[in-house]
Amino acid sequence: MTTGAADAAGPLAGLRVLDLATLFAGPLAATLLGDFGAEVVKVEHPHRPDPSRGHGPAKDGVGLWWKLLGRNKRTMTLDLSTPGGRDTLLRLAATADVVVENFRPGTLEKWDLGWPELSAANPRLVLARVTAFGQQGPYARRPGFGTLAEAMSGFAAITGEPDGPPTLPPFGLADSIAALTCAYAVMTALAGRDRTGRGQVVDLAIIEPILTVLGPHPLWYDQLGYVQPRTGNRSANNAPRNTYRSADGRWLAVSASAQSIAERVLRLVGRPELTAEPWFATGSGRAAHAEVLDGAVGGWIARHKADEVVAAFEEAEAAVALVYDVRDVMADPQFAALDTVTEVEDPELGPLRMQNVLFRLSGTPGGIRWAGRPHGADTESVLTELGLTGAEITALRTEGAL
Repeated sequence: MTTGAADAAGPLAGLRVLDLATLFAGPLAATLLGDFGAEVVKVEHPHRPDPSRGHGPAKDGVGLWWKLLGRNKRTMTLDLSTPGGRDTLLRLAATADVVVENFRPGTLEKWDLGWPELSAANPRLVLARVTAFGQQGPYARRPGFGTLAEAMSGFAAITGEPDGPPTLPPFGLADSIAALTCAYAVMTALAGRDRTGRGQVVDLAIIEPILTVLGPHPLWYDQLGYVQPRTGNRSANNAPRNTYRSADGRWLAVSASAQSIAERVLRLVGRPELTAEPWFATGSGRAAHAEVLDGAVGGWIARHKADEVVAAFEEAEAAVALVYDVRDVMADPQFAALDTVTEVEDPELGPLRMQNVLFRLSGTPGGIRWAGRPHGADTESVLTELGLTGAEITALRTEGAL
């Protein structure tokens, strides 16, 4: 089913966002705002649309990733490097609350569209600048993507097996974390505007949010000189914590971060005597004896079918989950109860199933009003609403600005 709030005004209704960004953090931040009612206008180059339209599998020539990333966005074309494109962008900015961009530092300034020009056009504007390395520093003008953030943050260094290479995620992890951060930063800046009456610049470097998500690594190094090694699926802080294979070939994840859960797991698998060991009383002690605990837990799981394992862990009030692929996600009753993957009608492809909005609000819920629209589909309507005449729009097309 489609989201219940698909046709209702969300809590961000009345907020106008110009999405000038591409691949992936900036556009996803704008999507998150649009999911809760903001009017998002996606501004793309007339001849070089957002590359996400061509990323990954397509159906009937239509990129599926864009259907997700472009949802709840009106789409228009504008070449910002042309005089007409620059002037039109400033007119759009005068009507907007937020501009999201991810050009390399100095690019907007080259087009005379930097913060001085944008804030002069609209003193209440919030400009969210999402780049790999931020607006200052020795790397600021380098090209960069989320992959570099996954490497530079320390994430790759601690991911993978101890005797294997550093491992990068097979999806846009750093970009997605940056997008969540950017949406939060925009709302924080807007809250500040409510107090001061003026907008401001959000300077978000993709290398930073993922470092925060990694936890106290800098603090550990600063105070103890400790550098966390790769530990595979194990944790350096507690055990048992791993993936284990059942008798029928399914993989299951077990986590025993809490002392009480660890004790329940060991009683369940028939090794209660281990809970009396002095080292069992702390997470670090259990982690130091992960081989023993993995042997106990893994050996028991290997003798039982997956559904038996899940049932026994639930009965023991211990934490376990099957390792899903997307087929399992689509069939899972908990995800179904939450409507986590919802159905959206699309005029190009028909019914689509995609991730729903990130969270549920009881009074002013968000919703998916439409999936990603074709390149430039709303150019005429956006410019007409801005007050441009037919002759002005034709002139922009002649100039190559549209």
